[in-house]
Amino acid sequence: MNHKPVIMYATAACPFCSAARELLRAKGVQWTEVSVDVEPDKRAEMMSRTGQRTVPQIFVGDFHVGGFDDLDALDQEDALDRLLAA
Repeated sequence: MNHKPVIMYATAACPFCSAARELLRAKGVQWTEVSVDVEPDKRAEMMSRTGQRTVPQIFVGDFHVGGFDDLDALDQEDALDRLLAA
């Protein structure tokens, strides 16, 4: 499925990041993951872009979805597919 680019700022050990990965995988979505634990300067970039300190922080195209709860809520409302549509 063609979709807008998805970027997820995440860490390896974060359970909400794992949940977001599973949801995206289940929808057949490929994403670019920015590991803020491996590249600490990327955490500053994430905070600058989002105003948030916690992971995951997910973008679909230029739209800041937020964290896993926000992603899941969009999916529950059937709005995630529309947002992803290229």
